[in-house]
Amino acid sequence: MFHFVVAIPCLIVIFRYLIPLKWPLWFKGLLSVVLLLVAQHHWLTLIAFGSMFSPEVPRIIVLAVNWIFGTMLFLAVLQIVVDVMALVLMAIKRKRNAIPSLLRYSMGALALGVAAFAVSQAARVPAVKDVEVTIQGLPAAFEGYEIVQLTDLHISRLFEAPWVEAVVAQANALEPNLIVITGDLIDGDLDVRRADVAPLQALSAPDGVYTIPGNHEYYFGYPQWMAYYQTLGMQVLANQHVVIENEGANLVLAGVTDFTAGGHAFPAPNVDEAIAGAPEDSPIIMLDHQPRNAAAAAAAGVDLQLSGHTHGGMIVGFDRLVANANNGFVSGVYDVQDMTLYVNNGTGLWPGFALRLGKPAELTRITLRQG
Repeated sequence: MFHFVVAIPCLIVIFRYLIPLKWPLWFKGLLSVVLLLVAQHHWLTLIAFGSMFSPEVPRIIVLAVNWIFGTMLFLAVLQIVVDVMALVLMAIKRKRNAIPSLLRYSMGALALGVAAFAVSQAARVPAVKDVEVTIQGLPAAFEGYEIVQLTDLHISRLFEAPWVEAVVAQANALEPNLIVITGDLIDGDLDVRRADVAPLQALSAPDGVYTIPGNHEYYFGYPQWMAYYQTLGMQVLANQHVVIENEGANLVLAGVTDFTAGGHAFPAPNVDEAIAGAPEDSPIIMLDHQPRNAAAAAAAGVDLQLSGHTHGGMIVGFDRLVANANNGFVSGVYDVQDMTLYVNNGTGLWPGFALRLGKPAELTRITLRQG
């Protein structure tokens, strides 16, 4: 179904944009073949590498494919807009209007430029985003406590070791009390990603570095990745919690497995198990890769949930579709039954859709405040 859906904008571009152009037939045919191949690059990746989530090709190819793919998507949208306008004018004037060639060329140039910008925004090292969260009953010892949240790094052939090193340096420069990574650290098997993930070992914070699995960890050898993360100094919270102490006060940090875990024969996320035995009356911060189960965390007494997974919806407008698939949560701060949910736009994103417009990547510094 997915591969069929992504073919639709390709067919729109071929039949409504390319064919009417006064170009040689062989050239239009060649471009059509290229567009069809790019439209199905997820399927081709699946055939070539056994997974559509990790194309093991040079970074420049990943960028180029996403640029062409983005151009095709934006051009399809522009073509639909122009066609609707043409239909309206035809109804008003009661005669058919030809779309000028200059307009078609302008649409193509605009789509190419917007797609190039969108790819550059997706692939860059993100800027720091500051968020303040008020927690009722937060002990005075934790007033101003700073947490750096990284999520959806998707370390891959798009986000290789130099990018990871830059992200690590930026996170450490903030000198937070705590660093958390809320899933989807990787795209690829351990044997091909080991060197690119290794720079995460340099992450450092006084109260530690913690991570949880996202759905992508289950696609590439969950046990191996969880073990490797711990060799890099990251403590994995899989339906578990730790107690952070400061001047005699406690803060509970809990984490759950991903929503997809059960489908891969691993323990499903369990909020109650994650916080079982936690000190009473201590604020609880929950790490859950997907935001869809926020209501369950709120009902269990969690004060703050940190999530990712949605990549912020990536493109303004498209984010509404992503929100619908995640119980309405897609980007930013939400109040869920008196619990604060923060959905991070993602530090990186899946290389199969490396486009961002109006939904920038972020390296997030969260500051806790007393209610």
